[in-house]
Amino acid sequence: MNKKWQQAVVVANGDYPTHLVPLRYINEASYLISCDGAADQLISKGIIPDFIVGDGDSISLTNKEKYSSIIKIYTEQETNDLTKAITFLMNRGYNDITIVGATGKREDHTLGNISLLMEYIQNIKVKMITDYGVFYPCIDHFQEIITLGSQVSIINFGATHLKTDSLFYPIRDFTNWWQGTLNESSKELVEIDGHGKFLVFVAFK
Repeated sequence: MNKKWQQAVVVANGDYPTHLVPLRYINEASYLISCDGAADQLISKGIIPDFIVGDGDSISLTNKEKYSSIIKIYTEQETNDLTKAITFLMNRGYNDITIVGATGKREDHTLGNISLLMEYIQNIKVKMITDYGVFYPCIDHFQEIITLGSQVSIINFGATHLKTDSLFYPIRDFTNWWQGTLNESSKELVEIDGHGKFLVFVAFK
């Protein structure tokens, strides 16, 4: 029986996207969630999300009052606003989530948001789109149709027996993040196998 995918888009509080691909995801989202830190900029562009989720400390007082009916505040500080938004969606049955606007600004926040993908992938299908490409968190297997010759990077999170015949340069069980960067697709259908978690970044070509 095929799994039913419920799709949603989350706008995080990094740099607002400028590339056409993440902007298209925002504009065409069937269900759009904004982290509270991204809400002011989203609203200023005339885009009203279905819900604004976070701890409530980053949205302007004006918008907080005006859009109080669609704001969901979680006061706990154990997770960041992106994780609060993902949890909000999961609790409502959304299991195919695209994250945009999660990079840029402070580098520690960017690294945190990217690394959180490896936690989300345990429960849902998820990807993160930036102005430069797409992050795909993976458990055991990666498969996507991409533009031939696109740059592909593999960041290992402890996976073993990594293998592929879809990239120009051979891969191994990388022990440092830089080791698997800047490979290139030799096929349009790229498949990477391994045992465990790894992250794939496909740059826009």
